[in-house]
Amino acid sequence: MNAQPARRRLGLWMATALVVGNMIGSGVFLLPSSLAGYGPISLIAWVFTAAGAILLALVFARLSRAYPRTGGPYAYARRAFGDFVGFQTAWGYWIAVWAGNAAIAVAFVGYLAHFWPQLGDDKVLAAAVGLAAIWLLTAVNAYGIRQGGAVQVATTVIKLVPLLLIAVGGLFFVKSANFGEFNAGGGSAFSAVTAAAALTLWSFIGLESATVPAEDVENPQKTIPRATVAGTAVTALVYVLGTVAVLGLVPAAALATSTAPFADAADAAFGGWAADLVAVGAAISAFGALNGWILLQGQIPLAAARDGLFPRAFARTGRGGTPVVGLVVSSVLVTGLMLMNYNASLVDQFTFIILLATLTTVIPYAYASLAELVLLATDRAAFSGRRLTRDAVIALLAFGYTVWAIAGAGYEVVYKGTLLIFAGMPVYAWLKYRDQRATVHAVETDRSEPPAHAA
Repeated sequence: MNAQPARRRLGLWMATALVVGNMIGSGVFLLPSSLAGYGPISLIAWVFTAAGAILLALVFARLSRAYPRTGGPYAYARRAFGDFVGFQTAWGYWIAVWAGNAAIAVAFVGYLAHFWPQLGDDKVLAAAVGLAAIWLLTAVNAYGIRQGGAVQVATTVIKLVPLLLIAVGGLFFVKSANFGEFNAGGGSAFSAVTAAAALTLWSFIGLESATVPAEDVENPQKTIPRATVAGTAVTALVYVLGTVAVLGLVPAAALATSTAPFADAADAAFGGWAADLVAVGAAISAFGALNGWILLQGQIPLAAARDGLFPRAFARTGRGGTPVVGLVVSSVLVTGLMLMNYNASLVDQFTFIILLATLTTVIPYAYASLAELVLLATDRAAFSGRRLTRDAVIALLAFGYTVWAIAGAGYEVVYKGTLLIFAGMPVYAWLKYRDQRATVHAVETDRSEPPAHAA
């Protein structure tokens, strides 16, 4: 009897909510202000980024159907390229997840400051509230993945309400004069789109979320691809329409200095009550994204530890099958990162962290795209159907997009992100040394045992 394990409890709605909720986090509520300096040409960047995200979603959908295994990008990279690239992928992605959680926690506190002004002035209080949210959600996800999934569905539904209010309702109140100069940056159109696209990419990080806890998903071969593609498409549509509405509702000069652009747009269209509603939605959005990413921060090291590419402790799970050690260690690192930067302003903390988190996520995306190309050639039996050529073209285009996105991040970010990736290499060397010692010890033990006597 092929009974499905009890720990596979994420259905289509929860998996889709994980994708949408992890993408629609903190970034989209702040990005219109960051993009204001580029002008309406930033909408082209949104379209390019959305197209790249859809390509990547199709890559992950195809790979998850062929290999429904926990680990997402890590599992695919290791299968195609072996242990070393697999470790690099797991290491970089894990850094991106827990570092990104620090950024999301900071943004969550920033949105709460709309109603609790002391959070904007008292940095110790702000750090305490952010850490309280992190450890509360760590406890929820350690208790069971079903509980984490339920929180994700609820927060995703709530966060979409204020976004849709602006993305749909706000379009009826836009003023063409607010859009300002099309290419306000003054540089070439290509450089403006590339730079703006590097910013918009942060809002699409998480499109692979349903692939990471694959073994906790019901009917993963069907559920994960549907959740990945549908979640990415819905999110892209909301982003583009929302940005159009904000650009048309808030004058360019005011938008460039706004710390709550969606709230300002709601105020312009509907009045002050709508601004408060959007601020509540933004706080819930960040809280929901934090929950979703905390759910994932234990899954990547769990998958790598099972394969001997992370310390064995990360493979330990609690009664509900959740990777408790990975969750706790990751949250300890998030805590340390927040405490090291608590003296900086909330905006400075957020900006510093997301730049590195974005880069260390895009590199695993590049590995995953190339992994599909390799596996299409070396393991064709895993890919059913006659669409191999189409899949290869999509994977190649997705890889090209990731290279363009990495280039758009800028030299400083690429430099620092590369150092973070390299920092993991001594860990890999130690793990291989540990495995070799274990193998030698096992051989010596076998040799020292006296031969069994024949009966």
